[in-house]
Amino acid sequence: MASHPIYQFRAELSDYRPKIWRRFQVTDDFSLARLAYVVMAMFEMQASHLFAVEVFKRKNLARFLEKDYPKAEVSKVLSRNPVEEVVRYEIIGDDFDYPGHEPTDPVGVKLKHAVGRVGDELCVEYDFGDGWRVLLTIEDVFEDKDLPGKELPRVLAGEGFGIIEDCGGPDGLKQLARSFSRKKGVEYRENREWLGVDDLDLSAFDVEDMNFRVKKIPRIYADVYERDLPPTKASMDLLLRKYKDKAK
Repeated sequence: MASHPIYQFRAELSDYRPKIWRRFQVTDDFSLARLAYVVMAMFEMQASHLFAVEVFKRKNLARFLEKDYPKAEVSKVLSRNPVEEVVRYEIIGDDFDYPGHEPTDPVGVKLKHAVGRVGDELCVEYDFGDGWRVLLTIEDVFEDKDLPGKELPRVLAGEGFGIIEDCGGPDGLKQLARSFSRKKGVEYRENREWLGVDDLDLSAFDVEDMNFRVKKIPRIYADVYERDLPPTKASMDLLLRKYKDKAK
């Protein structure tokens, strides 16, 4: 059974239209790193770049206080009692050397110690060059003693495929979408050759397949980021959905 409180999130890829989003549930004892791995799996991020989790601490506290107090009074309280604007969590390697920039490791921080109220927001950032950002908002916090723990993480709904690795971020994804919608021209031919596909459906979303993936892929990502272990062939086959070829 799910013995811990369950957090229901809505996650949305920033700076892209039409919206690519997911609604999903995890327990409050997930680490921030594990939460990030779930988000990365849901948005087709393949653990080939660094990631970070940002918690909007001041904004979340202000929103909570403004439910009971006037906004002006909340502003005064926060000005007298400074609260960090954003708390950033990153897994850093042995070669990390940026004086004055010392993020907290997300592996050792549980979700319940970072956020916990309906409306609280945080962000998963992936590939700092391409600049992918997924905004997460808590929609509900509840308990369900009858829900088997093995059912979590669980994806409830969503729209859109996700990202394409190394395409140049949201703007690059928009260009890919345009070129494949035209299906002609130099740009389309180059992208078709690069991706090895004739069609690219960025509206595709299969909730059943996504639930299968979020149960398995986060373990692969934990090996990559926390143990510095490259994905095995079996892991890559899973990431690339080779299991669908076998099912045909």
